[in-house]
Amino acid sequence: MASNVPPTPRGSFPRYLEHLSGSGKAIGVLTSGGDAQGMNAAVRAVVRMGIYVGAKVYFIYEGYQGMVDGGSNIVEAKWESVSSILQVGGTIIGSARCKAFHTREGRLQAAGNLVQWGITNLCVIGGDGSLTGANIFRKEWSELLEELAKNGKISEEAVTKYSYLNVVGMVGSIDNDFCGTDMTIGTDSALHRIMEVIDAIMTTAQSHQRTFVLEVMGRHCGYLALVSALACGADWVFLPESPPEEGWEENMCVKLSENRARKKRLNIIIVAEGAIDTQNQPISSEKIKDLVVKQLGFDTRVTILGHVQRGGTPSAFDRILASRMGVEAVVALLEATPETPACVVSLSGNQAVRLPLVECVQMTQDVQKAMDERRFKDAVRLRGRSFEGNLNIYKRLAIKLPDDQITKSNCNVAVINVGAPAAGMNAAVRSAVRVGIADGHKMLAIYDGFDGFAKGQIKEIGWSDVGGWTGQGGSILGTKRALPGKFLEEIAEQIRAHSINALLIIGGFEAYSSAIMMANARDSHEEFCIPVCVLPATISNNVPGTDISIGSDTGLDAVVETCDRIKQSASGTKRRVFIIETMGGYCGYLANMGGLAAGADAAYIFEEPFDIRDLQSNVEHLTEKMKTSIQRGLVLRNESCSENYTTDFIYQLYSEEGKGVFDCRKNVLGHMQQGGVPSPFDRNFGTKISARAMQWITTKLKESYGKGKKCVSDDCICVLGISKRNVLFQPVADLKKETDFEHRIPKEQWWLKLRPLMKILAKYKASFDVSDSGQLEAVQDQNTQGEPA
Repeated sequence: MASNVPPTPRGSFPRYLEHLSGSGKAIGVLTSGGDAQGMNAAVRAVVRMGIYVGAKVYFIYEGYQGMVDGGSNIVEAKWESVSSILQVGGTIIGSARCKAFHTREGRLQAAGNLVQWGITNLCVIGGDGSLTGANIFRKEWSELLEELAKNGKISEEAVTKYSYLNVVGMVGSIDNDFCGTDMTIGTDSALHRIMEVIDAIMTTAQSHQRTFVLEVMGRHCGYLALVSALACGADWVFLPESPPEEGWEENMCVKLSENRARKKRLNIIIVAEGAIDTQNQPISSEKIKDLVVKQLGFDTRVTILGHVQRGGTPSAFDRILASRMGVEAVVALLEATPETPACVVSLSGNQAVRLPLVECVQMTQDVQKAMDERRFKDAVRLRGRSFEGNLNIYKRLAIKLPDDQITKSNCNVAVINVGAPAAGMNAAVRSAVRVGIADGHKMLAIYDGFDGFAKGQIKEIGWSDVGGWTGQGGSILGTKRALPGKFLEEIAEQIRAHSINALLIIGGFEAYSSAIMMANARDSHEEFCIPVCVLPATISNNVPGTDISIGSDTGLDAVVETCDRIKQSASGTKRRVFIIETMGGYCGYLANMGGLAAGADAAYIFEEPFDIRDLQSNVEHLTEKMKTSIQRGLVLRNESCSENYTTDFIYQLYSEEGKGVFDCRKNVLGHMQQGGVPSPFDRNFGTKISARAMQWITTKLKESYGKGKKCVSDDCICVLGISKRNVLFQPVADLKKETDFEHRIPKEQWWLKLRPLMKILAKYKASFDVSDSGQLEAVQDQNTQGEPA
């Protein structure tokens, strides 16, 4: 398939993977400490990328214990060794706590074993303890080799030949407790397990008017507790970093009984296992239950989730994250010199970055120190902007101030859903309504899109009206694809009649197009001279101005889950190739990223034109693959990737060309990609990004309202999106030149840079741009970046 090399900014020189060689290098990969879903995807990426660049890659079984014991614990990995492991939780190479590695004697043994295999590059996947151990080992390496030579265990030539050890770390930890990275491998999957349980518990709690106390993992870090509380709208949350204030017992009981008085039939309290009070005394889930029963007499139950959170299949997010990190780790090892400090490959916003391992570990330990010394504000700040942002938004959405304490703005803000439904829309509406009310606005809900807007289907919506919305799929407000163009007169009339001062549009490409129409209509209808913010929400992820849209993560999970099942059926029948059609219009995001997460052999997309020669080469590739032990194939096709090469055409071509070698099946995924409950990522993302949109609207209203000005400038009608690492408001007027309106996609799309990754991991030659890699960044800079979502 044609190689898609993205343009390079002027003044910089692109660096491609072809310029790096792994020839003569040996890389050891190990998983250490607690297991996390997605570790296997990272192992697979390291092995395949290493082999692709010509290096030898070795599995080190059972973590550091295997390195100390040597022998059969160190085995060379082959391409097929990592087949069919993407969808498997845990780690296939095992993990163990190792006391021996804490001693110099143990590390001496480990060094001897590595030299025996010529391994001088280590890729360690684990938590901060595992990575600290690797760094100590790296620092001692030359001394250990000299000692081994002195004892006659290795030759002097070996000391010279293997004189330095390079270490790259990837953080695999469900707790997300490592500073410097937004998400560690396994966190998103653990949130999936937690949310599955909470969703199930909510239905039973509702039936019996019960209170549930849920204990989640996180001995030293409250990330899982905080994000799951945010994602389910919990009544109260207990975190190690932010203990409740003195007198919390009474405050919590007042809050619970207030919620019951508002006709809420259930209460959810989430507790991190390491929850403490301001005196560093533990707060247990049993203590909370006893308190609620004694003070309020509510029927209360405790559920401790335990190791369920570590189990199960990795989410699409974790597979893509781990695959990107694994590839980045190999590139970092290829570029390393004897002077290169040990680094961690990590995620910042939407970008892979390298950070100094020592600084990250130090900062992680500083958080614990701040908690021990009861400097809780410092602990929250050190956790990073993302954690701090989550906590502030949770507090804002969970606790409603009494009406007499809210300063009224005398502004009416309307919320509308436009386009196809996307999971997470309801979480965004709930967040907007509650933040708007807290800011003193009167919030109006517009039902059934612009169609409903024109007909006056507009009602005030209150704080309690949006309770329990975060976990619901689809669009409760109702959504239609109709654009405002033909209703401008009627909509202007409704804006006037309801005194609407600002509008939040949540939707896909239609939402963006609607905002452009409204901007153009300002000359003829002054009613449209109000602040308008577009929140991209579509599974297709095709809205200009953002890297990620609300709903695209849930859509991707649906694609990957189906691919897993289909692959399982293919592995039973052998010699079978599946062709799967995904949604997305002309945008290949779901097909490309789904292909990367599901381990597809090819993904056909509109953004990368292909012809019959490419199809022929893919058939030949699959024919070769059938001669190996992996006798199945998976091909994804975006629904509009080609007018003539339809799913049926590709299916018939593969069936004909593969006769006698493999047989073919096709599957059109269809609207199942739009349905289902929102993923934890989409609930959290929708909640946070919507709160940011309302902050922007409030600021704009203050600017214009006090001065009696109309909003006529371009920056009054914006798209709010994530770009690389930052949250950006971009005027629709500026985005027009970046848009391909015919095909409803942005002209440049960040994820095309990951396309070669999918091809390389499927054993194709591809040109991979590594220009963005290579610079070690300071951890402090990470935490001062624009708030990641």
